[in-house]
Amino acid sequence: MLSDSHLFSSLAAVRLPAQPLHLAIGMFDGVHLGHQAVIESALHSARREGGLAGVLTFDPHPSRLFRPEQPVRMLMAPAAKNHFLLTALGVDFVVEEPFTREFAAVPAEAFLPRLRAALPQLHAVYVGENWRYGAGRQGDVASLVRSGRAEGVHVFSAPRIKLDGEPISSTRIRAHVGAGDFAAANALLGYAYFACGVVEPGRQLGRTLGFPTLNLSWNPECAPLLGAYAVTVRGAGEPPQAARAAVANYGVRPTVEAAGRPLLEVHVLGGCDWGPGDELLVEWRLLLRPERKFADLAALQAQITLDRSAAQRFFELRAGRDVSGPSADFV
Repeated sequence: MLSDSHLFSSLAAVRLPAQPLHLAIGMFDGVHLGHQAVIESALHSARREGGLAGVLTFDPHPSRLFRPEQPVRMLMAPAAKNHFLLTALGVDFVVEEPFTREFAAVPAEAFLPRLRAALPQLHAVYVGENWRYGAGRQGDVASLVRSGRAEGVHVFSAPRIKLDGEPISSTRIRAHVGAGDFAAANALLGYAYFACGVVEPGRQLGRTLGFPTLNLSWNPECAPLLGAYAVTVRGAGEPPQAARAAVANYGVRPTVEAAGRPLLEVHVLGGCDWGPGDELLVEWRLLLRPERKFADLAALQAQITLDRSAAQRFFELRAGRDVSGPSADFV
């Protein structure tokens, strides 16, 4: 299991035992099925050869430097990616290299020598077949192989994985998340897209309406469509099997107040014992309806009743299966 002591803030900070290192490299936003194939290649080789498997990733996304007016909206915050997704895959360490202008200016031919100097035990690197690197993104897999031969480092490239004839990509997933289509997004991810946040005290309006909610602090870059959803929820330290069925609203609550930013409110079906200060994972399953403004609180209450019933029907259809989904062993 990955520990905080094996989360490194830069290549310069890495301190590891003298074992061969197998390193998967990429941004890995969302750690979708294509990313998992790259990382699992490093894992399998490391286990077979008695080495350590790790991930080299970057923060922020290069678009923050080169297109600050239109940056890529990340699917997952770095902390969630590192502590939940990469931990679940079983990597031994993660290096989160700051993506600075100095780092971006490193020529492609100098990248692997620089990496080898920072990690003398580097045995092999693993990338996707379309991975680009170096100043001006001039480097590709072929140039990385040439550098690897000179440096004594093996280079493995994983072919792109396709679903429905199209390559799996973070771009596709962002589009599905923005549309509230979590059946499609989760199929590409290989697990249920999730929000991670700490429960905060609320105004108790949900309790007044007969539907007490947990209000989570969550402010994603790639936000889902505003609306009501069927979700599952569990404590951040709990196994997937502990997930409970729930209905959530992600929105600005136009009937009640024009919130400055969307709020995530979760009503657990069957009640719960979580409260302020608890850290939860909310796993998104199905869009029940987009958010809209109702005439009054009575109309809102009637709709919430319908949303709750719709969520219950959804989970009843899943009876006999783990409500945390087909990839419950991942996250």
